[in-house]
Amino acid sequence: MPNQEKDEQLYEIALNLLPKIGPSVYRSIVAYTGSAKQFFEMPLGKLSKVPRINKNLLALRNHKEDFLKEADSIMTQCIKKNIDIITFSNTNFPQRLKGLDDCPMVLFKKGNSNFNTSRTIGIVGTRNVTDYGRSITKKIVEDLAPYQPTVISGLAYGVDIEAHRCALQLELPTLAVLGSSVDQIYPSAHKATSEAMLESGGVLSEFPPGTVMHPTNFPKRNRIIAGLSDALIVVEAAKKGGALITAEIAYSYNKEVFAVPGNLQATYSEGCNNLIKSMKASIFTGPKDLEECLGWSKDSLHQNGANIWDLSKFEEEDQEIITLLQTKKEVEIDMLALALNTSVSTLAIRLLNLEFEGFIQSLPGKRYRLKMT
Repeated sequence: MPNQEKDEQLYEIALNLLPKIGPSVYRSIVAYTGSAKQFFEMPLGKLSKVPRINKNLLALRNHKEDFLKEADSIMTQCIKKNIDIITFSNTNFPQRLKGLDDCPMVLFKKGNSNFNTSRTIGIVGTRNVTDYGRSITKKIVEDLAPYQPTVISGLAYGVDIEAHRCALQLELPTLAVLGSSVDQIYPSAHKATSEAMLESGGVLSEFPPGTVMHPTNFPKRNRIIAGLSDALIVVEAAKKGGALITAEIAYSYNKEVFAVPGNLQATYSEGCNNLIKSMKASIFTGPKDLEECLGWSKDSLHQNGANIWDLSKFEEEDQEIITLLQTKKEVEIDMLALALNTSVSTLAIRLLNLEFEGFIQSLPGKRYRLKMT
């Protein structure tokens, strides 16, 4: 990694360490200052005029050496443990996450997973999987194999680990999003499986190495599973549980959510049946359901249904804007500016031109989306 890129990564990690900063504030800061490094080096008087920077943030900036020292420690640990750091500005950062209001700003991974592959499918469910759930999970992965998706789950007991293992058997890339750091595989019984996943998939977490496990980590983990998945399939779930949380999040992200229906008297079908009843999930009957919703085809494995624009007629800067908007239904201008490494004022002009030309549509809250024709 070039020294300049490494230096900027240090500052991005440090900015992410600031307590209660949140993704939206982080994006706003970088969009208006130009970079995480600028936040820490800009004169306080000028910094105080940046939107969303309040007195508390300015006070935290006075302790920048402490945050930079902690960030440097994290980077050193990652080098020793062969952990890749992917910050929001990195070109390898998952495009599917960038448009989310609660998108993580820094990710840690091990393995060779391609986060921006054309097809992904999330498969989740209860830890107390039944024989029916195991057989259905295996059947789902087998039926989806011809479409070559990346299978995403959480490495937990039950449906999660069945999905990962089935994907490995069929030589499909599979990614585990962890509620622990990637150097502390949880549960430890699945460490061997996680290592087998590294060749064509991997493990991913927003928690830096050495993070102490805490129950609040898992809902955070669930939002990443939901965000990375083009569609989410819930195989078995009780009335309450992590799988239903993931489904609710995916639904809030306007993702396609499917649930496998089950016996009305079965405890671990109650959650799936309720998702269908409340119309937060469609009934999953087979791969044709995904074909219809996502535009998948076995004959066009490298074509994403959303990527239907001929970009050759656009200028390079506009191509970048459209490519990013293709991955999300709606994106805030601050997030676009950060992702494209440009200023809000410069980006606003390009967005206005694209809107006049009829290619994009502006929405309330300074959000934008493609205007499909």
